Amino acid sequence: MAKPEAPLSSNQPDLSILTLLGIIHRTALGLLIVFAAVTFCGWVIVPLGRVLPTFWHAMKVNNALMTLLCGMSLALSEPRRTATAVRLSRLIAALDIILAGIFVYERFRHISLAIDTFFAPDPLSPHPGRVSIEACATFFLLGLVLFNLRARKSKLSRLTDAATLCILLLMFMFSARYAFGVSHLFGPSFLNPLSVQTFIALWVLTWLVSARRAEYGIFSLLISSQIGGKTVRLAAPFVILLPFVFSVASSLGVRHHLISDASATAAATSALAILGLCLLFVLGRKTNQFENAVRELSLRDELTKLYNRRGFYFLAEQALRLSQRAGSPFFVLFVDMDNLKIINDTLGHEVGSARLQQLANILEKTFRESDIVGRLGGDEFVVAGRADLIDLGIATQRLDAIAETLNSTDPEAYPITFSLGYVIADPDSHESLETLIERADAIMYNAKRNKKRGIARGIDAAT
Repeated sequence: MAKPEAPLSSNQPDLSILTLLGIIHRTALGLLIVFAAVTFCGWVIVPLGRVLPTFWHAMKVNNALMTLLCGMSLALSEPRRTATAVRLSRLIAALDIILAGIFVYERFRHISLAIDTFFAPDPLSPHPGRVSIEACATFFLLGLVLFNLRARKSKLSRLTDAATLCILLLMFMFSARYAFGVSHLFGPSFLNPLSVQTFIALWVLTWLVSARRAEYGIFSLLISSQIGGKTVRLAAPFVILLPFVFSVASSLGVRHHLISDASATAAATSALAILGLCLLFVLGRKTNQFENAVRELSLRDELTKLYNRRGFYFLAEQALRLSQRAGSPFFVLFVDMDNLKIINDTLGHEVGSARLQQLANILEKTFRESDIVGRLGGDEFVVAGRADLIDLGIATQRLDAIAETLNSTDPEAYPITFSLGYVIADPDSHESLETLIERADAIMYNAKRNKKRGIARGIDAAT
């Protein structure tokens, strides 16, 4: 028996973001693998190392090897890879874990297992080939994430996401060190800081791994097409960058004696608080815009773009209450399109749908923006708003005139015609919207039935 397909979910990723991420991902991964491979070969193949730029040896051979392993593991775990490629990807990730784990063990035990110089000597360093503890820890975590990169909806997935967050935490700490000129992060035993090349390579790997985890774990929010995903993408750059910007600015002010240490701290904290408040206002406004957009989608008729039954009742109920409070007359106009079934049977449903759209456009042109125009379903339309008998009479005359103009300029086998019925509720009336619609519908039905006898309209003024 075939395996049943997973049900479709409304929580789908944004395809445009996925496409852009795919292009950036492949480009960055290709450049990273080439860079790591050249650097590793420069250490192992002495003649090649002599022709490389002088700064290439700043990345240790073991760092280059682990970067290469991580890059190859990522490349082999790309979507639509074969099962063999995925297994090979996990094997390479396991090699990275073992290698980084050995380096971590050496640092904490203060021993040497001769792994540091196994691939190539490093005569320029007081500790030949030794990888810094921060690089060891980051590569170890990267290997763990890569080994379980496709884990989803399980405890293993949550642990993988936690490891990814730990990698991000470490990289932010390393970024802070470079930004503030801190000489060490892990105490005086930290002897081998990250080189710029290794730092950049680790950041690229971190970004690539986080982007790939966005397809499976909690990071999927970053590519979601829903309101939460859009909000996170809007806020994330500010949340990440602002603390660094203000901390660096205050540090520079203190360093150049432009402001005291206490004043710099107070200024940075106050500025962050104000900007955080502004960010909350922006997020709140964006959330309201997204919510309004979602509400519009749920309240609109797909064919005519008018309000559907739910949307019409929702807005017309509010308009009726406001009209009663203001002491203004309130009207409900029921419109039924003639001959829709005949048009569908003889000319096809596409023509019938086009006629419904034309009638919807006529109604929108006839009535004011403050009036609520909706399609209840099929060939039935309804309009509601504030107006007295005179204003409504003028509006219905304009409705007839627009329809006649359209029919004269675009003659068809079945012109656009309709039957109307309307009621006007006195300001003192307490009738419900449902009652007003039912009465307008009944009047329209009588008008439609009597149209053959020459009676064009049914009118009622309710008190």
